[in-house]
Amino acid sequence: MSTIREGYIRPLDVKNGRVDMSHGSGGRAMAQLIEELFARYLGNEYLAQGDDGARLPVVNGRLVMATDSHVVSPLFFPGGDIGCLSVHGTINDVAVMGAKPLYLAAGFILEEGYPLADLARIVASMAAAAREADVPVVTGDTKVVERGKADGVFITTCGVGVLREGVDLSGANARPGDAVLVSGDIGDHGTAIMSVREGLEFSTAIRSDTAALHGLIDTMLATGADIRCLRDPTRGGLATTLNEIARQSKVGVMLQEAAIPVKREVAAACEFLGLDPLYVANEGKLIAIVAEVDAERVLAAMRAHPLGCNAARIGTVIADDHRFVQMTTSLGGRRIVDWLTGEQLPRIC
Repeated sequence: MSTIREGYIRPLDVKNGRVDMSHGSGGRAMAQLIEELFARYLGNEYLAQGDDGARLPVVNGRLVMATDSHVVSPLFFPGGDIGCLSVHGTINDVAVMGAKPLYLAAGFILEEGYPLADLARIVASMAAAAREADVPVVTGDTKVVERGKADGVFITTCGVGVLREGVDLSGANARPGDAVLVSGDIGDHGTAIMSVREGLEFSTAIRSDTAALHGLIDTMLATGADIRCLRDPTRGGLATTLNEIARQSKVGVMLQEAAIPVKREVAAACEFLGLDPLYVANEGKLIAIVAEVDAERVLAAMRAHPLGCNAARIGTVIADDHRFVQMTTSLGGRRIVDWLTGEQLPRIC
């Protein structure tokens, strides 16, 4: 909290200070928080305009817009935190539409009493993720609620991108015979979160896969292949996302259990926690529905990228009026992979 004495404002005590109600009041303390913490890390030419919104350059092409809210618990976890997660999640929602992400907006809900040092860590992580992705945060908002009315920090981000010419990606585009690809091991993010919550320790650390996927998507689109649909399987995991696609496209999906990549330690943790990796959230993976003739070409391109090195073909789109997702099990049987029922992993992102 800032203290005014004889016209002098003490610098924000980021090391020992805490969020208080004045930081959301719209007054001097809020201005100081924005200038000395948020602008310190997130500053750029658009934020420096200092207005209620950002004036942005004109772009050619159709715009894509996505928004995402983040309430993950805990705020810091192996492989990331709510800051980088809020950047990656929204960038990925724009990118899987076939758009080049351009800008982000961010809204922060802060709880009274939250340590400024932890808030600075979150904002610094957010800034690093935005810089690495080359997608700046150009405008934002901060609100403070009373102690006990939130849980530290909630972040909502909104992303804008421009659709690449000639690209038409949609969950309604899948056709019988198409290949189903996944960019790597599933279940890492959700399992990392749950392992921390439950205090579990494994011989190999389980880390979140949170990452911005637009570079990988650029590589895939550059092949010129007939890519029908891209999705990031976040809440509800692989299974729920494929059910969404099947419903949109009015098709079925047949998966091969043995082909679905899952880390050994993730599988073990899920078994211990009573979870199915198919339904566990991911934050740095994508599903691709690709024309059969182009499947191997796209798979090779994915495996050549750092975020797709363990990509695999896991199934095929089939004709099915019931729009079921099914799976041939490792034992040779077959089962329905239904929609997620209830809330398997609350506050996972």
